[in-house]
Amino acid sequence: MKVLVATEKPFAKVAVDGIRKEVEAAGYELALLEKYTDKQQLLDAVADADAIIIRSDIVDAEVIAAAKQLKIVVRAGAGYDNVDLEAATKAGVCVMNTPGQNSNAVAELALGMMVFAARNLYNGTSGTELKEKRLGIHAYGNVGRNVARIAKGFGMEVYAYDAFCPAEVIEKDGVKALTSVEELYETCQVVSLHIPATAETKNSINYALLNRMPKGALLVNTARKEVINEAEIVTLMEDRADFKYMTDIMPANHAEMQEKFPGRYFATPKKMGAQTAEANINAGIAAAKQIVDFVQNGNERFRVNR
Repeated sequence: MKVLVATEKPFAKVAVDGIRKEVEAAGYELALLEKYTDKQQLLDAVADADAIIIRSDIVDAEVIAAAKQLKIVVRAGAGYDNVDLEAATKAGVCVMNTPGQNSNAVAELALGMMVFAARNLYNGTSGTELKEKRLGIHAYGNVGRNVARIAKGFGMEVYAYDAFCPAEVIEKDGVKALTSVEELYETCQVVSLHIPATAETKNSINYALLNRMPKGALLVNTARKEVINEAEIVTLMEDRADFKYMTDIMPANHAEMQEKFPGRYFATPKKMGAQTAEANINAGIAAAKQIVDFVQNGNERFRVNR
């Protein structure tokens, strides 16, 4: 049994050591492909792999076809749109993520971006405070719950909308559950985005929705690039000088936005929500444990394809 860790952006050494400990304790072989620069290197490496651990690396139909022995792919992190689920299912490959392992790291970044925006990107001018501002959490999953926990410490009024999470689950955390996405945006001065990129959500954060936000609005995106209608957010920010946008996923029109909206727009150079030592370690070791549990016990708890 061979477990391949294929990471163009490598795990920290302590995470790799933890992964190795889990894999070798189970009697399996660990192989590393780090900082690879060409897809062919990945195709060659997966040829005899039974299991693969990845981060943001692309596992498409070609990679799956090249991995003749492959049984499981684990994405060390919450998002898994970098894996071709349909191709994996057709090949009989189980795909998992590691939900919750990166959640606090992403949530802390979201709150950091809120402070950064409220203080005018630390440009020396007078800003505003987050205390008593209404925060809307769009999707109340693991990250959203952590955002709520931290935001309450800031003294924010916290609201949430999640089409798949019961209102009583949200409200037991001291968060006000709203009944529609429109109500969330109309109510809240700050919205923190945590929705996945699906056929339904792609381009759904558009002019009509964002224009419902009150004066002095701030949108923070630590979710996915594809959910934003990038052309329409430019138009919105042209029409509304009070609107700010902070994102952990650099848009295709980054240069235009940077030029047009200084002081109101910021994008990280690379997605860094999960880029903490703690999250790096937690997600990697969780991935290794899930592979061992899957192979030895058939546990598919975190399976994302059917």
